[in-house]
Amino acid sequence: MSSAPGRLICTVALLALASGACTPLDDAMAAIFGRSMRDQPSFDPYEMTLLPPEGTVPLSAGNYPAGHFDLNVGQPEGSTDVPPPFTEDDMANRPVVVDSLTNPVPPTPESLARGEQLYERVCIVCHGPDGAGTTGYITELFPILATYPLTGESAMGRSDGYIYGMIRIGRVLMPAYGHQISHYDRWHVVNYVRQLQGMGAGAEEAGN
Repeated sequence: MSSAPGRLICTVALLALASGACTPLDDAMAAIFGRSMRDQPSFDPYEMTLLPPEGTVPLSAGNYPAGHFDLNVGQPEGSTDVPPPFTEDDMANRPVVVDSLTNPVPPTPESLARGEQLYERVCIVCHGPDGAGTTGYITELFPILATYPLTGESAMGRSDGYIYGMIRIGRVLMPAYGHQISHYDRWHVVNYVRQLQGMGAGAEEAGN
């Protein structure tokens, strides 16, 4: 293979193999050999794996259900409890916007259980299992978290609506969780926070 024709053949073969990584030539190779790694029976991102049956409706249309623990099956928005949009500036300078919100969810055992589930899923990392802040899992990295405990006098003096607003849009160091916790679930968390503070019905029942 030391001859000129031999070297030419090797060069052409190497070029053909190297150019196989290029899309046009890869397509040409697929046309010749009948297969290509680019043509697979796999699903593209966000592609539905199975089309829904004709005449069916989505389980949820993105609307709020008519009440807490109700299931939305695609009906028009039925809840009148959802407050209008508000901002961090409203919470800081016009707290009446959130203080006027009324908690539509009673602190039943079911609500407290749901609130605890969500709290342990989302809130416990910073606020700790008891809401004191000093027991948060990231307090060693961010000691300032301990300066605003959920069980402190300042938080206990806040309205249910204010705590709801903090969950929904956040403020200062706390990020917004409205995209993760839905409307009624925020109120369940509020009820559970009140229980941690010793103000909820669940705490009263436990003390009796």
